[in-house]
Amino acid sequence: MNASTSMTEAIAERFLAARKAAQSLDEYPGAPPATLDEAYAIQDSALARMGGVIAGWKVGRILPPLSDQYGCDRLAGPIFANTVSMIGPASQGLIYAGGFGAIEAEFLFRIGKAPRADQSQFTLEEAAGHIDAVHIGVEIASSPFVGINDMGPAVTISDFGNNNGLLIGPAVPSWRDNTYADQEVITSIDGAPVGKGSASAFTFGAIGSVRFLLENLARRNIPIETGWWISTGAVTGVHPIRPGQEVKMDFGPLGALHCSIGTQEPR
Repeated sequence: MNASTSMTEAIAERFLAARKAAQSLDEYPGAPPATLDEAYAIQDSALARMGGVIAGWKVGRILPPLSDQYGCDRLAGPIFANTVSMIGPASQGLIYAGGFGAIEAEFLFRIGKAPRADQSQFTLEEAAGHIDAVHIGVEIASSPFVGINDMGPAVTISDFGNNNGLLIGPAVPSWRDNTYADQEVITSIDGAPVGKGSASAFTFGAIGSVRFLLENLARRNIPIETGWWISTGAVTGVHPIRPGQEVKMDFGPLGALHCSIGTQEPR
């Protein structure tokens, strides 16, 4: 085992231990990855050790100038089945006390047909052909490492893309006509608006996030499964949150989502 591999595995193990114990990290547990490839190597190492069932993947945006620096405008991280639920009147998102916590309004795409194992590139139309439903939803972005969003996308990728859950809301009707992309979404915390936006602001729209993920997983030799959810990116921004706060995400005629924020307990 070379020094680089040893460091990759040590970082992955430290993040997994912190997540299992719900223990915060004040500093990055090793030498931060300098490239996206190094970051995905850490994520893949953690995935190999995690043992949990994957229910989907989050896609986050990388904005300029960092998108130019890293040569990519999106990032990916796994969403585990034990953190996913249909949203209801008493829904709660969990964040790590002392770590980083945020909420994001998202459009969620479900894979209805897995692509061929040998396909590594996709047009937007081909990517859309693998989707059978779109829902509104809430991503819970949280990591034991308090500085995960301050150190750039490679660090974010290295701890499961900073994901700690997904709350699935109602289905979007007639999503194939793409009108949902122009719907203004407003996020409020404790009754105060904190952000608004629409999926039309994404490069190639939300379906561009689907295409990115299909190609990202193909490069990493991760077989894509029917039924996986793809959380396609923060529509109104990434909004820091604390335990005890209340969240509302207003998708206009598509529905309004409500949840409270709690503290992640040891697993």
